[in-house]
Amino acid sequence: MRGSPLFLCLLSTSCWVSLMPTAADKIFHFGTCRVSMSLAEIRAAFTAIKANIQSRDPIRTLSILSHPHSLHKVKSADRCCITHQLLTFYVDKVFKHCRTEDSFVNRKISSIANSFLSARRRLGQCHEQNNCVCGEESTEKFKQILANYEGLNVTSAAMKSLGELDILLDWMDKSR
Repeated sequence: MRGSPLFLCLLSTSCWVSLMPTAADKIFHFGTCRVSMSLAEIRAAFTAIKANIQSRDPIRTLSILSHPHSLHKVKSADRCCITHQLLTFYVDKVFKHCRTEDSFVNRKISSIANSFLSARRRLGQCHEQNNCVCGEESTEKFKQILANYEGLNVTSAAMKSLGELDILLDWMDKSR
């Protein structure tokens, strides 16, 4: 039974980690809506695959999220709407087209997608209660992001968007 002590060590460590409270979850304020999520877990999953994903991006001169007016200076009242739109964008358009031959990368993408889906659901509830109203500014900013995305072929646009996830995470982190 070679490797047995290692297995026991890994098993006990994973049990210990799973019993720890989710202190990494933080409350984010998107306008009047509040969402609890672990941006640290999402960032860790992304960091683990960032180099792999960005190496698949052949177009280095174009950005989808960093357009001069995409996410900068979004009014507090519009943060809920544009965050909901961006989470929906990533869940419905980006993650679906980011499959690789590497199962590790695919698992990390799936983990990030599940986190986004959960946050989107919570923001969707806020949206349904009319606490997440879309103003003209957020609508225009999101249209610009979509135009940047749709200017590329689907796979390239999805990989580029995933490779820029740190831009979105940094922006979201400012909502605490």
